[in-house]
Formats: sequence, structure tokens, C-alpha cells
Amino acid sequence: MHPAATRSSQATIEQFGKYVIPNYKRYPVCIVHGEGTAVWDAEGKRYLDLFPGWGCNILGHCPPKVVKAVQKQIEHLIHVPNTWYTEAQGDFAEAICTRSFGKAFFANSGAEANEGAIKLARLHCGPQKFRAITFTNGFHGRTFAAVTATAQPKYHEGLGPLVPGFRYAPYNDLEAVRQLVDDETCAILLEPVQGEGGVNIADESFLKGLRQLCDERGMLLIFDEVQTGIGRTGQWFGYQHSGVQPDIITLAKGLAAGVACGAFVCRDHIAPSLRPGMHASTFGGNPLAMAAGIATIQTIEEDGLLDNCRRMADRFRQHFTKLREELPIIKDLRIRGMMIGVDLAIPATPAVAKCMERGVLINATHDTVVRLLPPLNITAEQVDEGCSVIATVLREMANEAG
Repeated sequence: MHPAATRSSQATIEQFGKYVIPNYKRYPVCIVHGEGTAVWDAEGKRYLDLFPGWGCNILGHCPPKVVKAVQKQIEHLIHVPNTWYTEAQGDFAEAICTRSFGKAFFANSGAEANEGAIKLARLHCGPQKFRAITFTNGFHGRTFAAVTATAQPKYHEGLGPLVPGFRYAPYNDLEAVRQLVDDETCAILLEPVQGEGGVNIADESFLKGLRQLCDERGMLLIFDEVQTGIGRTGQWFGYQHSGVQPDIITLAKGLAAGVACGAFVCRDHIAPSLRPGMHASTFGGNPLAMAAGIATIQTIEEDGLLDNCRRMADRFRQHFTKLREELPIIKDLRIRGMMIGVDLAIPATPAVAKCMERGVLINATHDTVVRLLPPLNITAEQVDEGCSVIATVLREMANEAG
């Protein structure tokens, strides 16, 4: 039994069976403690976590500066409504915007951030322009506008009618986007790297073409940077790899290193369109999340984690490139910073349980893609440890597939 546990994993599982809606597919493990890149279950087993917090724990588990910042903040203010000013919200907005552009609005999640960005695009462009173009295999959240923007039919089943005003184009297909644009189109919304869709990376020429198209037609270009933001790709924001500046970026997941926090940032001239009374978020910008976010940015800068992200991405690439030469089941390898997709010729889901049995936590997405979102502060030794286990598992799966 781990010292942080008060009962067995099985006892917690039985409690969930009685009182928690079973909408998540859960593995039969109760996590009780996390530190850095590792977590422990109630029975004391250690796991190397290469998918911490579904990408939210961008600094791993319980990063010291974030823990101390939240502890200090909670002694003074836990929550203050947005009818007042707080120092922490101003400081965090400055920290984000001076590393990107414009002005920030705070929410609690990626879905909330995308909802706000969609509202802002419609408000800014006027009532005659309300359509948005999004992309197949994208993912933008679970609220109604965000799930409609998510161009994957499996997320729409049983939820109709959905929100009107969305059209879908193939990713990296500029001509298809041109065909969908009309006088009612206000925005183009996309992830610069599709995460849930399988770590698909946008072509630089595609992004530049979208920027030009938006400028020509008076539309806003919105980048969903919920996964790519706050250093995940080796730059502060994913758009900075291409030099294409969007009009709005949406942020969440790693924004406050695991504390619930979302935001969108828009260009200065767009900000006044979000008039008082048109949008709000009760807990958005709360002092605890803001303190955690400031400490997250400080940690990334003081510990040189953008550079570490790039170096560890190269190390992952070396491991998986060598493995790809060995195993024909690996069709493709897609890496942008600490966003890693290993695309298989067979279903990837069995790899998750097999790795977990060996003490490594990973994810499978889009049927065939092994997906990793390691923390920015992962070490070379931890990369080697994780890749060794994943290689063993994929060799086993290749043999089973014949």
C-alpha cells in the first residue's frame, strides 16, 4: 500500500461503481501520488507517465514551483469574481501576451476557450457572417459549438441537432477550403498540430495560404492551441513554427500545469468586439489558476525547458526511427516537440494495456496511433526507459499480428 492511499484500488473501483456515472473507460488502477514523470497506484506500483494528465501536466506531476505558488495564493484569495481586479490575473495575462500578442480572456477549459473564440469571431464579423470552417480529424471540445466544430462523426452520435454554421474541409487541403468559403464565412478554426486526430502537422504553406485567404475575405484565423500551447512544441506556441500569426489562439491543458485553466488571446483590434455582457466565465481567471500559470511559465523559462523539449524530441525521434526500420507495422512517425505519434498498420489500443502492465503509461488515438505527450522536463534517461518498454510491446504486437 502506498503511504498516500487510504484503501485498495479495488475498493475505490467499487465505490465508483455505486456513485460515479460510468461514461469514462477507466483502467483498473487508482492513482494516489505523482512526482515528476512518475505516478504510483494505491498498491505502490510506480508508472512512468508519458501521457500525464492527458497533456495537462506539462511539467509532470506536482512541479515544485507550481505547488508553492498555489499554496501561497490560497492563503490570501481562492476565488474573486471578475467584477474586481486581481494582480495574479493581470500578471498572467501579461506573461502570455508578451510571449504571443494581443489581449487575453480567461476560462477553465479548452472547450470554453473555443466557445469564446467562436463567439468573438461572430461578434467581430457581424450578423451576416456566422459560418466557420473546421477540419476533418480535428478536435475542439465537448460543449455544443465545440463538438460541432469537431469534424469527427463519432463525437456527434445521438447529439443532434448540432449548432448550425460549421463546414468541414480536409486538413492540409487549401483548395478545399477555398471552395467552402462564402460571404457568410467569418472564421477558419484549426489545430496547427492535430492531437486527438493522430498528431497530424499542418504544412507551412497550408497555414500561409489560410492566412492570405482570411485577409482577402475579411475572416478571422483561429488556431486551437489547447495542446500545442505553452511550450509543448518546443516554441511557446505552435503558430511560431510557421511565422503565421493567427487572429485568435485558444489555450488550456498545460496552461497552468494541471490546474484547470483555459484562455484565448486575440489581436488588439478584435478585443473590443467582446462587449460587456456578451460572454463570461465565473471561475475563469481565478487566483489559484493564475498563480499556477505564472509559476508554469517561470519554470519553463528558468529551467530551459523549451530547449529540453527540442532535445528530447530528437531523442524520441532517434529511438522510433530505428524501431520503424525494424518493424513494418510502424507506418509513420510524426513528432513536433513533445507531441509524438507512432502510426501503426494495426490497432494501437492493445499497446496501452501492455505498456501499463510494464509500468509505462501511454495513449492510443485515432484507432492506429500510439500517442505520447511527455512533460517538457522529461530526462534522457526517462525517454530511454519509456522507449525501451514501448519497443518491447510493439515487437510483441508485431509478432502477434504475424
